[in-house]
Amino acid sequence: MGEPEPGADAELIALLIEVLRSFGLTDKDFVIRLSSRNAWHDFFLQNHGDAAREYEFYQVVDKLAGEEAAANEQKLSGLGLSLSKVTAMIEGAEPTAELKQILDNLSARGLQEFVKVDYGVIRGLAYYTGIVFEAFDRKGEFRAIAGGGRYDNLVKLLSGGRVDLPALGFGMGDVVLLELLRARNLLPKYRAALDAFCLIEDEALRPESLNLVQQLRSAGLAVDYSLTAAKSDRQFKRAQELGAACLVKLTRTAEGVVEARTRDLKTREEKVFSPAEVVLAVLAARELLAARD
Repeated sequence: MGEPEPGADAELIALLIEVLRSFGLTDKDFVIRLSSRNAWHDFFLQNHGDAAREYEFYQVVDKLAGEEAAANEQKLSGLGLSLSKVTAMIEGAEPTAELKQILDNLSARGLQEFVKVDYGVIRGLAYYTGIVFEAFDRKGEFRAIAGGGRYDNLVKLLSGGRVDLPALGFGMGDVVLLELLRARNLLPKYRAALDAFCLIEDEALRPESLNLVQQLRSAGLAVDYSLTAAKSDRQFKRAQELGAACLVKLTRTAEGVVEARTRDLKTREEKVFSPAEVVLAVLAARELLAARD
């Protein structure tokens, strides 16, 4: 917010590129299609002139690829334009001075292979005012991974004219990204990160067990337990299903002293601690497991 120059647009696009690269995607996997509402604004005024119908024109361009040529021709002719002129604008892909600044900025970073001018991108929402862009997979198998651009009038509009700040941003489609990563075999193997399962064998100790669960969680450990009374073997099975590293349970000795017992679910080693010691013990076990892995 507050940055009107094309350098901010380039910075945002570079951020999007780096986010996608952090998942292991390369320039062979995705491309940022870069366009400009300003370029289309100039095109519309030069070829039509009725500013009241400009957004209607943008809607036609936004849906161009998904419509039959005859339908596009009909819609554009209703606006006093021809499909051939619009197609020539898209196919020409001549960058405006504004777009060239962004392209040069990204080239200086070595990111030129990730971006191309594509006037077929216009973004359907009315609030966009300048640079717009969308990220697509190179094979064209999925919808846009991300999309955004500049909306310099939006803050002014939302504030009722009290604040006038240029702004820009983008949003990402998590489902599309998931599908792309799956298709490229880049999804990490899911591994449950449950540090401990608190087994409540004695319901009379549930209050103390809940207190222990909270202490473990407050220490940054991932801990689960049975919300309702259940047989021990059922709770044990659930701990295994969740991939818990260890089992923790409170017991009461014949003298009435509450003890905490831990069991490493991999080595089956059992230890006994006081309730005050068990949090540090489970933390130490997690560190040991991480070193072992």
